[in-house]
Amino acid sequence: MNQVSRLAAMLVLMFVAGVAAAQKFPERPIRVIVPLPPGSASDFLSRTLSGPLTELYGQQVVVDNRPGAGGLIGSGILAKATGDGYTYAMVAPPHTVAALLQKNPPYHPLRDFTMVMEVASIPNIIAVTPGLPARNLKELVALLKADPSKYNYASLGVGTLAHIGAEIFNQAAGVRTVHVPFKVVPDVLSETVSGRVHYLVFTVPTISPVVRDGRLRALAVTSAKRNPAFPNIPSVVEEGLPAARSDGWFGLLGPAGVPKKIVAQLAADVKKIITEPRIRETFAKQGAEAAVDSGPEAYDKLMKSEYERYVKLVKDVGMQVQ
Repeated sequence: MNQVSRLAAMLVLMFVAGVAAAQKFPERPIRVIVPLPPGSASDFLSRTLSGPLTELYGQQVVVDNRPGAGGLIGSGILAKATGDGYTYAMVAPPHTVAALLQKNPPYHPLRDFTMVMEVASIPNIIAVTPGLPARNLKELVALLKADPSKYNYASLGVGTLAHIGAEIFNQAAGVRTVHVPFKVVPDVLSETVSGRVHYLVFTVPTISPVVRDGRLRALAVTSAKRNPAFPNIPSVVEEGLPAARSDGWFGLLGPAGVPKKIVAQLAADVKKIITEPRIRETFAKQGAEAAVDSGPEAYDKLMKSEYERYVKLVKDVGMQVQ
């Protein structure tokens, strides 16, 4: 091989090495924004995934809680992030609903994001303060119907999953009660346990501790069938109120413009993790069902259908646009 050939070969090798280095992902820490407070289902799922992903990538996967405004703050931060593949968010239906409740939303729930994949689905638990004379869902509905203005329910703000779930339940029950929004989970739980709040509709991971120790009385899970984490709690379908179903989806979004190759890799890696028996068991203990059949295309389709669903819900329930 002459000198010119050697030089050409070296240039080719350098080019290939440069391309390989440029395509390596990730090369620095990844940020996962949680638009809800610590203790929420989105927080639980993000932290469950962050350890295995950090181990797999050799780069820290940092969970960054940015609660507020029903999820608008966290999702708004993501919408403004660079689409380089290093910033994501673990979102749920409030990502869509909170934006629909704004006259001038800081983002569009679909157009301003890149869909990665659904991670899990989690139902809510309808629970009441122990002093409320309702031992099952039928008794609660009857109690609320007798004097709706006398009773209230808690949420983490307008447009949050707890607000959506409670409004779906209220609509199914045919009642309009008083909405009491809080900023953090501990305040919600303490006020409900004390009896100053009468009932709530919160995700299984969020209120499982106070349900297990009896500080709140669980009446039903908002799914078609019983949840493995609480097999003794009937479903709303069993209780004769199927219209109260409100299973929540939880998934990863990136800002607009994340390269398809990175999206495909992250989705494949997350799917690999949530398929592992130990992770599925961890999910199940908190009432979450791993979305092992999801991916970018399936999640995009789900988000579009959910957008249409919540546009209708906001109108039907009469949620006030701010």
